[in-house]
Amino acid sequence: MNKLYKLFLSIALFSSTIAIAQPKKVIADKIIAQVGDKIILRSDIINAIADYKRQGQENSLPPNPECAFLEGQLIQKSLVIQAERDSLVVGDDEIDAALDNQIRGFIREYGSQQVLEEIAGKTIYQIKEDFRQNFKERKQAEQMRAKILENVKMTPNEVKAFFELIPKDSLSFYESEIELTQVVVTPKANKDVDEYIIKQLYDYKKQVEAGQKKFDQLAKLFSEDPGSKENGGQYNVNRNDKIWDPAFFSAVFKLKEGQISSVIKSKFGYHIIQLVSRSGDDAVIRHILKVPPVTEEEVNIAKAKLDTVRGYLVKHMMPIGEAVTRFSDDESSKFNGGQIQGRDGSSFLAIDQLDKDLVLALKDLNVGDCSKPQYYTDERGRKLVRIVYLKSRTSPHRENLKDDYNKVAQRALETKKQKKLETWFKEHLPTYYILIDKEFSACPSLSTWFKNSATN
Repeated sequence: MNKLYKLFLSIALFSSTIAIAQPKKVIADKIIAQVGDKIILRSDIINAIADYKRQGQENSLPPNPECAFLEGQLIQKSLVIQAERDSLVVGDDEIDAALDNQIRGFIREYGSQQVLEEIAGKTIYQIKEDFRQNFKERKQAEQMRAKILENVKMTPNEVKAFFELIPKDSLSFYESEIELTQVVVTPKANKDVDEYIIKQLYDYKKQVEAGQKKFDQLAKLFSEDPGSKENGGQYNVNRNDKIWDPAFFSAVFKLKEGQISSVIKSKFGYHIIQLVSRSGDDAVIRHILKVPPVTEEEVNIAKAKLDTVRGYLVKHMMPIGEAVTRFSDDESSKFNGGQIQGRDGSSFLAIDQLDKDLVLALKDLNVGDCSKPQYYTDERGRKLVRIVYLKSRTSPHRENLKDDYNKVAQRALETKKQKKLETWFKEHLPTYYILIDKEFSACPSLSTWFKNSATN
């Protein structure tokens, strides 16, 4: 039962999915384990491992993956049984929402609903029903785990005790890390350029409506959306999606099939949208995006605006948080105080995590300083201007409680949760009927399960 908490998180969730299509059947299916009235099939394990690989995790597969994934399923089934005993309720609406998200993910992966149904050999409704029980069990297991761990907390004294047990030669070494806050302004193209772009889009609309061109052909030629350009501007969307620009999304569900919208302005630029098909809250659309180009003059206007903001900060006339709220156009950081975060969500960044322009802007800054306005191009190719405030900088150091308390506390909490789960399972496994096929008797990780198994 080692690393039980980590095992549940990393394996049981994958084990609860079903592969849409398998290239070939390897062996005949059979029951390989049972907890209470919950059975585990060999195909559950094979499909879970295949799904893990399909999601790019092949290099992180645990040793003896069949043993590990079977334990993941045993853990989940036990939690489900206890959830039923404790009358924990998972609402149908919660399951339906999870199913809808999964199906939308498959549609994005396979390109369209039609292709997905062809590969699966089933309708969307049938695919959802195939997944329903697995999703229900996953939600039940998550609820039960949350109930077991709901009162697990860490006190400062416990964190200190945890840290003191770490061998000194095993303490992590951290390179210098920094915390940054940014204020970003998007240069605005002038009115004449906007009008020219709008005229272009209306011209594309007329060409399609007159039958002179096909929408997807124009999208491939002229759209400036790198995410859909090569696919003829196509996206699969759902009314409940939260990732879309509100103006763009509102226009989608006002269209009839085949209809092309008027020119729509979003935070990304100007669009025309064609509704290809719609089924309830799901829709297939195409769009053409044009981004008005900005000149050096517009960039300089944005720089002048941020130079004024920088003056407020340097003279302590305004805190950085207020500057972000009032002046920043960057939605990804505007509502977290302008904080630049790493991919793991941490606010502490190593130098090698920063783009080269940002490194250059920080070259001569001390903690509490604000950079001069800097022009840069983001990952979507947009031309932006920013100022950056250096909130803190750590020196290279060996892990310690003063500088790294939050990191240590998080590890300590995860360890405490793991021990809580291990204790809970030792107490509850004897109360379940457990059956495991003897072909897995050589799996070291299943020794505790075999001790409580009817196969003994």
